[in-house]
Amino acid sequence: MRLHFSNHRRRLLIGLVTLLTGCAVGPHYTAPRLTSATIYHDQAALTAVDGQRQAPPLDTWWTGFQDPALVAIIRRVLKQNLDLAAAEARVAEARAIAHEAGVQDLPQVDLDGSAARQHQSLDSPLGKIASSLPGYERNQTLTNLDIGASWELDLAGGLRRTAQAERAEAQAASAMHDGVRVSVSAEAADAYFQARGLQSRITLAQAETATDARLLALVRQRVTDGVATRRLLAHAQAQLARTRASLPPLQSALQRQFNRLDVLMGEPPGTIAPELAQAPTRYAIPAIDTGDGPRQLLRRRPDVIAAERRLAASNARIGAALSEYYPKVSLAGLLGFESLGGGALLTAAEFQPSALVGLHWRLFDFGRIDDEVARARGANAEALARYRQAMLRATEDVEDAIATYVQSQAQTTALRQLVAARTQAKAATQEEYRAGKVNLIAVLNETRRVIIARDALTQAHADQARAAVAAFRALGGGWTPRSEEPKAARSAGIGAGA
Repeated sequence: MRLHFSNHRRRLLIGLVTLLTGCAVGPHYTAPRLTSATIYHDQAALTAVDGQRQAPPLDTWWTGFQDPALVAIIRRVLKQNLDLAAAEARVAEARAIAHEAGVQDLPQVDLDGSAARQHQSLDSPLGKIASSLPGYERNQTLTNLDIGASWELDLAGGLRRTAQAERAEAQAASAMHDGVRVSVSAEAADAYFQARGLQSRITLAQAETATDARLLALVRQRVTDGVATRRLLAHAQAQLARTRASLPPLQSALQRQFNRLDVLMGEPPGTIAPELAQAPTRYAIPAIDTGDGPRQLLRRRPDVIAAERRLAASNARIGAALSEYYPKVSLAGLLGFESLGGGALLTAAEFQPSALVGLHWRLFDFGRIDDEVARARGANAEALARYRQAMLRATEDVEDAIATYVQSQAQTTALRQLVAARTQAKAATQEEYRAGKVNLIAVLNETRRVIIARDALTQAHADQARAAVAAFRALGGGWTPRSEEPKAARSAGIGAGA
């Protein structure tokens, strides 16, 4: 069968479709442009420090340290961390809310049915009247079947604006999940390098204790022989006590870092300690790739991405608030069948359809809609300020991390020179001892000085590794940007203007 429409009817149909799918009220959203520098202030110093070293991919920066134990730990953290699991659950929740909001402007169809069996009382009002009629039956069956449909016509686009806001919130939740991934991987690496540094320092402290014990025994023997004073003996005893006292804080700090790693991996404390019992071999310090400067943070820092998505959501909520100025029209229909008795139900006799057109318009509410719009605009202004602040803080984090990394490299270089000088002094003292020019006490003192210098170098090396981790974290490393993230950041669908 063909339907023929006159020009008048065709224009009327087009106008109706346009009305039902009209533009949504509210401001059109465009991601704001944030001004930023093209390079970081310490970029030249960073380049000089890194030299020709290869920078690892930001997505998996931990591989650049060339430490299999670290890689294995971070893999376990990303698989088992409970904060990350909670963030994944929040993403699922936000996506469900967004999906629910996205189908609010679609028709809803319901099916209801019931069947009731009753024995009529003869003393009830209905029973007294009906019992006098011929063919009255006290046993009755009431059945009904209803198929109903309802649809709110989103004329002003309020439902669409709400759906856009919830989609943006879901994208923000996804970005925050990526932020948790960045945080837990960096936290695990930081704890790992602290633990490794403490293990090396404990080994050196134990060696220093053994050296001081030998020195004390030698001084005690010289006091017995009458060639050393008791003041020198007391000094040697105090030195040994000081070295022994340095061990418990190091052991306690090491245990705390092991416990920290266990919690990050979602394991009970005491799990990782046996696996990392052996002191580490040396690990590499990778170069740091800052990409195209601060602009990279707009697509790499999850907190900046989340702030921009929340800004988009607040913009859409302005449209949802503005839509309250306009009338709301809803359509409802019901195809029902009802029967008193046990006979057929789906017949023309039992058919009772109904239809309803509803109108709701807030014509006079003492300025409540004005307040709702003002609140939405205020929330949008706050979200814009927070977005700008998130970008500033992200840039600050990177600048601080780069400065710390560069200075830690300078400190490590100086301490290497100190260790080399102390080692040469120890070798020269040993030569003098063999030539009979100095006694063994001088040799042991030089040995202790070498150990102290190596302890400072070990701590500086661990601090440099931690500074590199902080730089990777500040740059937003540790996750793989999805192809839709940049698109979402500039999506015109977040707010199509009327």
